[in-house]
Amino acid sequence: MKKILNDPNNFVNDMLKGIYIAHGETLAHVGDDLRCLVRADAPIMGKVALAAGGGSGHLPIFLGYVGQGMLSGCAIGDVFQSPSSEQMLEVTKKVHGGAGVLYIYGNYGGDTMNFDMATEMADMEGIEVRTVLLKDDVASASKERSDTRRGVAGMVYAFKIAGASADLGHNLEQVEAVTRKAVANTRSMGVALGPCILPAVGKPGFTIPDGEMEIGMGLHGEPGVRRAPLETADQIATEILTAITTDMPLVTGDTVTVMVNGLGATPLEELYILYRKLHAILTAQGVRIVKPLIGEFATSLEMPGASITVMKLDAELQMLLEHPAHTPFFRM
Repeated sequence: MKKILNDPNNFVNDMLKGIYIAHGETLAHVGDDLRCLVRADAPIMGKVALAAGGGSGHLPIFLGYVGQGMLSGCAIGDVFQSPSSEQMLEVTKKVHGGAGVLYIYGNYGGDTMNFDMATEMADMEGIEVRTVLLKDDVASASKERSDTRRGVAGMVYAFKIAGASADLGHNLEQVEAVTRKAVANTRSMGVALGPCILPAVGKPGFTIPDGEMEIGMGLHGEPGVRRAPLETADQIATEILTAITTDMPLVTGDTVTVMVNGLGATPLEELYILYRKLHAILTAQGVRIVKPLIGEFATSLEMPGASITVMKLDAELQMLLEHPAHTPFFRM
């Protein structure tokens, strides 16, 4: 293992201390718990608060999207592990501004269990909480079982849409409804070219031989749909986009936004090569692309590879997508 760190067991807390030092004007933690991260100006009274959470190792997700026009706070677990329900409750109490709290998080077993417990505890505190589960990964389950799909990079769009809605003063029911609409119109799929190494483990949890790739692998190394010889960028882009549009058909005249997301060790140059092909395919079909995102938005430590996300837009979703947002890791 070659990583720039100190004690692997202090990896998460050392990282968080650096973030608070760098962004202390906009981010803060609740009490002494570094893993309960919130906007420095929380709570925003009279507005719906948005809270997320999950394991570390995926920066900018989740904590990178706490800020103006996006999340109000998040709870942070160890690498690839859920935060506790108590941590989620502390975040909830800190960000609640009297208009309710919307939980937005990935569809993973540990997260759902702990967030459900936090919801029950918040209810006992008199805080209304609603939940939107993120499930955009088309590789993780069939369309008939879409409710069991994983949440991956598409969650960034859910944070963006929900944050804009809350920023505009919409009530909890309205924010929840438009976030569900965003999730229903978002699909993702990725390709991994190699593994990542958990700092506390010190070695890869799996291998992908030289010259091979795994289409559909998840952010934690969950198995994909197939392993095969490495293809060209154009072939990869075409295969992934075909899987997405088979699941969520697009027609001439549709408007979408597209994210090409690096998983941690793929150069930005390669991401733009993928986007070039995606743009060519979609524009040839008469589909208009607005506000494309190319970069690292949901990583898996130093995993080489990329994911592609498409969100189909109507007038409301496009307006909310384009609404200003400003966090330490994201600007619109």
